[in-house]
Amino acid sequence: MIWNPEKECASREELHRLQSERLVNIVKYTYDNVKFYHERMDACGVKPSDIRSIDDIGMLPFMTKQDLRDYYPTETFAAPMSEIVRFHASSGTTGKPIVAGYTRNDLDNWSEGVARCLTAYGLSKHDIIQISYGYGLFTGGLGAHEGATKVGCSVLPASSGNTSKQLLLMKDLGVTALCCTPSYALFLAESLHSTPGFSPDQMNLKVGIFGAEPWSENMRAELEDKLGIKAYDIYGLTEVSGPGVGGECEYQDGTHIWEDMFYPEIIDPNTCRPLDYGQTGELVFTTLLKEGMPVIRYRTRDLTHLNADRCRCGRTMVRMGKIMGRTDDMLIVRGVNVFPSQIESVILEFAECSGQYLITIDRINNNDTFQLDLELRPDCYSDNMSRMENLKKEIVGRLASVIGLKCDLHIVEPGNIERSCGKAKHVADLRKI
Repeated sequence: MIWNPEKECASREELHRLQSERLVNIVKYTYDNVKFYHERMDACGVKPSDIRSIDDIGMLPFMTKQDLRDYYPTETFAAPMSEIVRFHASSGTTGKPIVAGYTRNDLDNWSEGVARCLTAYGLSKHDIIQISYGYGLFTGGLGAHEGATKVGCSVLPASSGNTSKQLLLMKDLGVTALCCTPSYALFLAESLHSTPGFSPDQMNLKVGIFGAEPWSENMRAELEDKLGIKAYDIYGLTEVSGPGVGGECEYQDGTHIWEDMFYPEIIDPNTCRPLDYGQTGELVFTTLLKEGMPVIRYRTRDLTHLNADRCRCGRTMVRMGKIMGRTDDMLIVRGVNVFPSQIESVILEFAECSGQYLITIDRINNNDTFQLDLELRPDCYSDNMSRMENLKKEIVGRLASVIGLKCDLHIVEPGNIERSCGKAKHVADLRKI
């Protein structure tokens, strides 16, 4: 199903015309209303009149998360405060939070993006969607909620936590779609299988909508198997909008970016040189309709690639490959670049593994240490030392072949690794403390 065929299936020529028109407007709007953009463009010798089409976007300066922090909390807002109807904010775990302001039109466009995603997943007014993202400053809960309401779904605003009640309501209300982080979905699945009185065959679930953190294809397979669903990716970020910047279709051959609203580029993260379709690099976004806090050439730090071929579903919007990691999440261990998503993918190749893990990096005597704590499924955990040692050797060997490093692997008892109702914390890099 397609929510907005006129836009989602527009010809590339029509899309180019629309993007050009909107870029010209948004550049003038931000230049006139945001000191940051005015000063940055002047420093680059660029005036709004120099931007005549989307092809001129490379003339514009980049924006980074640090820029948003430097102008905290609202100096990058373009609309007057009287027109800002909602605030959201990032967690701020690595510094000041990013505060985003939304006008009424921004919220309407945001819910439009989410509605396109949910429809692509096959959802309609006949579905009941349980939203287990946190509600509040995090964009996930309210963003998904308003998009689901726009589609006409019955919404269960469960938020995060209180897992036993989540399962009870999921069963008794006949929930057909679950929306949360993949790590919390895995925790719900574990609880579903281990809590007396609950089992997957009691549930009416058919669709999982997961985002807010990178997750691998192996994690997708794990969730689909444990929950009996088809698992879809939804993409977004606070700085650009929230969930609904893009989503997969039924063919799951990449995430469609709604590029009539959010223009994507891929650049080399080191040189900032634009890369062609199919090449992996850093994802950059320009918001073409945002009024409250527009961003131009915002560097997301997400590493992926784009595909502009027409999809089998009929949509012409570019498709983004699975996020392989973030430039700021990349670990350099003994000179080797390591992404947590690589480790997760390897772990889930082994049927004995539950998907719960913790990577701990430290430095002792000027040498990096690399420890991996890993849980097995309860039915696979054993005090048979020989069996456990053989499994450890297999996992360590497979990891070494993929990432080029050996780790100190500890198999821990099921339930020992802390669970999270929001974004999972899989890495403890003690070298930074």
